[in-house]
Amino acid sequence: MNKPDDQGRFEAENRREAEAADEYSRGLTPPEEEVPPGLITWYGGIHRAFDLRVKGASLMGPGIFWLLIFLAVPATGLIVLSLAQRGSFGEIQWVFSLENYKRLIGYGLFGWTPDHLIILGRSLLVGLITTILCLVLAYPLTFYIATRSPKVRTWLLFLLMVPFWTNVVVRTYAWLLILSPQLPPAQLAGFMGLIQPGTPLYPGSFATYLGMVSTFLPFMALPLYSSVERLNWELLEAARDLYASRIQVFTQAILPQTRPGLTVGVIVTFVPAMAMFVVTDLLGGSRYMLIGNLIQQQFGQSRDWPFGAALCLALMLLTMIGLMLYRRWGDLDGNGSGHGERK
Repeated sequence: MNKPDDQGRFEAENRREAEAADEYSRGLTPPEEEVPPGLITWYGGIHRAFDLRVKGASLMGPGIFWLLIFLAVPATGLIVLSLAQRGSFGEIQWVFSLENYKRLIGYGLFGWTPDHLIILGRSLLVGLITTILCLVLAYPLTFYIATRSPKVRTWLLFLLMVPFWTNVVVRTYAWLLILSPQLPPAQLAGFMGLIQPGTPLYPGSFATYLGMVSTFLPFMALPLYSSVERLNWELLEAARDLYASRIQVFTQAILPQTRPGLTVGVIVTFVPAMAMFVVTDLLGGSRYMLIGNLIQQQFGQSRDWPFGAALCLALMLLTMIGLMLYRRWGDLDGNGSGHGERK
């Protein structure tokens, strides 16, 4: 007679234990064993709060110190310097005003001129075009490398990283030699009537973007390759089986999976391309003065360090705006990474 009652009590106790375990797993109830005051449970152990603070400070301290020394302190120095004035002989006069920022937006001794704003806009345009060209070339390049055998893939990646072994100035002078009138590229262009016979292919837009793309293509290709290598090829095959067009396969199957590498590639390509001055100075001439060239002049020949500091802050602001816009429209937290293997 007592068996059903015992069984009911047993089931009720099991239900209560299951509910208590569920509440505990969700953090709704404290653990059965109370932790003494001043102690904290952390990763399966009991620690003093002070010890955890010391450990956290020791882990974060080097990074915070690095950011303070190499980011916060220089940025603060630039802000202070940008408010100073240039003396008659290039010396710095610590008379604080907003005169350098007025010059930056075009106001000078002879009224308003858009020269500096044009240089800022041209810097954005050159950085954007360089990023797009590198992106268009990087996708087929990384797909070709990712679909080769492991041995060939290693050699191709090695060749892709070879440009990092030489300075950008050396590579730019190499382009000056390649595009000179004595070599076939310029002779072929002269024969086709694209340029005057006997003249080089520089300075000009073609030489500028050729040098920019050759400089920044590895910056785009290497992060993108890390995502292409981990593509889930079954999604591509499924898209083809469903009669998706090539554009649909790219936008629906490839782009979401490669977005993390694409994000990194766009950032590390656009930011330095916008501030580049060596390639544009040598291959573009005066037609392609960017904000990097203008900063170089202020800290060099013009000896106007306060105005150069204001230009540096403007470049930092442009970079932050570009990254914020890309984060808003490009989804920096892209979560479309695949893990499949190609069969």
